[in-house]
Amino acid sequence: MLPRTRRLRRSGDFTETFRRGARAGTSSVVVHVAVGTMNPPGATRVGFVVSKAVGNAVVRNRVKRRLRHLVASRDEQVGADVVVRALPPAAADPGTLVEDFHSAWERAFRRATC
Repeated sequence: MLPRTRRLRRSGDFTETFRRGARAGTSSVVVHVAVGTMNPPGATRVGFVVSKAVGNAVVRNRVKRRLRHLVASRDEQVGADVVVRALPPAAADPGTLVEDFHSAWERAFRRATC
């Protein structure tokens, strides 16, 4: 589990990240990154969106756990808000999810910091 200080929890934070953020996507994941938010320096906050289209509650929670693990392994000290949105293919293959996540994460941060 991510610490409370590293999580997006309010609806307004999600909306602001979607509106202002750079976006990069793959077949199973879309990552939105908004740099320059009012976070303390080095505090990257992350939120997850996994809709019912991904699967039933068990499948959605499994996808969220996998995504949380992938985010926890990244140590970005940018001070950004990040929303990771899972698409229906995210439930299919864990290996593909890992590759797609890392690819989308890198591209979104590159676009947001340029």
